[in-house]
Amino acid sequence: MSAPDKKPGKRWAIWLPLVLFGGFFVLVMNGLVRPADRDIESAMVGKTLPEFTLAAGSQERPGLATDDFRKGDVRLLNIFASWCVPCAAEAPQLDQIARAGVPIDGVAIRDREQDIARFLARYGNPFATIGKDDISEVQLGIGSSGVPETFVIDGTGTIRYQHIGPIMERDVQTILAEVKKAEAPL
Repeated sequence: MSAPDKKPGKRWAIWLPLVLFGGFFVLVMNGLVRPADRDIESAMVGKTLPEFTLAAGSQERPGLATDDFRKGDVRLLNIFASWCVPCAAEAPQLDQIARAGVPIDGVAIRDREQDIARFLARYGNPFATIGKDDISEVQLGIGSSGVPETFVIDGTGTIRYQHIGPIMERDVQTILAEVKKAEAPL
């Protein structure tokens, strides 16, 4: 008498881990070869800044209000915090943009004046004004979800461009080009 055959239903179970690993491998490789588009369209681009008035976040600079963006000059609005490591990383690029003649206004998020002062002393102060946003009301009102973020605001107070994350060296020319575009009449 011969030994009974193994049940055919259990034979596939031996290969299941290999098949699952193969499927996972294909997904990972697809993501590496063709990464997803990470650009985020802001719902606020093309809209005017919400009304706000912020107290000064630094003794060296005045506070900030919506009216500061309606004086005819294109300006950058940079959302930052002293406790934000990427904000420190973008400081040289902000200085480079300011030296190119672009006024930069800062909004310090959930920060203390003495911490802001230490941050500016260590990394530089490219800001014309610095407003203190203790409850992130302005940050959320303009569609910012984190720090740092930078907005190009035209001379009428309309958001024309949003840069999410730290400004790196490779981003400086893009931001300067967006400033030029915002200077041109619509």
